[in-house]
Amino acid sequence: MPGRILVLARKEIRSWVYAPVLYCITVFFILFVSIWFFYFRRFFSMNTATLRPFFEAFPPAFIPVIPILTMKAWAEEKRSGSIELLATLPFTEWELVLGKFVSCFFLLFIMMILTLPVPLTLLLVGHFDFRIIITEYIGSLLLGSSAIAIGLFFSSVSKTQAASFLGSASVLLVMNLVYKLDMPQGLAVFFNFISLPFHFESFSRGILDSRDIAFFLLTASGFLFLNTRVLIFGKYS
Repeated sequence: MPGRILVLARKEIRSWVYAPVLYCITVFFILFVSIWFFYFRRFFSMNTATLRPFFEAFPPAFIPVIPILTMKAWAEEKRSGSIELLATLPFTEWELVLGKFVSCFFLLFIMMILTLPVPLTLLLVGHFDFRIIITEYIGSLLLGSSAIAIGLFFSSVSKTQAASFLGSASVLLVMNLVYKLDMPQGLAVFFNFISLPFHFESFSRGILDSRDIAFFLLTASGFLFLNTRVLIFGKYS
């Protein structure tokens, strides 16, 4: 099964290699987090050796980037009619969904690697705790995996890429903003629970909290499961 998933993932990745939009969103992502860190958070005026403001930029950057990565996954298959061909291939729904997921996760992982020059350069001018930086990258990947699963689900229920982008971007925006709202304690607890940045905070402090890890893994698994249900009950249409 893993080999079949990787075959599907490689096919998806190859299709992205020749897509100019991939390079555009990669440049946007790197510029966004860098400008946020150096200009808006004024790192050099902080007089503190911390990269926490740098990683705080990742959740808002994911709002447009990940929906673009996932919007064509299923919506384009429907538009081109190639989804009917997928139905005839000897793959299970889980293999098809995980193939899409692995390809998007790999592309996000590459984007993360391309941000490494920022922390590596700053290590020369300050004493940073590299263990915290690794933890922050782990949290970013876990958060990204949840966002990818959400994006793939919306692509599976959308007929166009535009609808997929709007749906997943809207949900990610809400999940990023709700924990900032001033609300009664009971509501605050609920909205904090569904907030992606809220669960990312422990990672940005260098803490691997099992509750937050479980949240991201369960969110990703849940939306991937819903994606398979859409394929089964929608009969790839």
